[in-house]
Amino acid sequence: MWKAYFGNDRALLDKLIPEEAIAIDDGAEAWSDRAVIMAGAQRFADSGGKLVRLEFPRTEMQVYGNTIIIYTTYICETEANGKRTTMSGRATEMFVRRGNELVNVGWHLDSGK
Repeated sequence: MWKAYFGNDRALLDKLIPEEAIAIDDGAEAWSDRAVIMAGAQRFADSGGKLVRLEFPRTEMQVYGNTIIIYTTYICETEANGKRTTMSGRATEMFVRRGNELVNVGWHLDSGK
């Protein structure tokens, strides 16, 4: 999911992110819906940004029937216009099985501080 977002892989994002997705990103006042998420991926790609590093040092998972909840810590480093930016924190992501596919119905990121 993260690589698809930062790579603006539209085909994969279309498959992974359903219309009803809701995202709460660290430091953002407004919550994001699918349109905002897709626009963010496009903006990042248009800026020439690249994903340099992506790590998940600790991950726990809970499975309840067709629902998977992932709790993780993350380190994400991007580069745009010659400048590197590192983000880190905690993430909770929710996936739901639809047929043979998993879709990411939402997430909540925080800085962990």
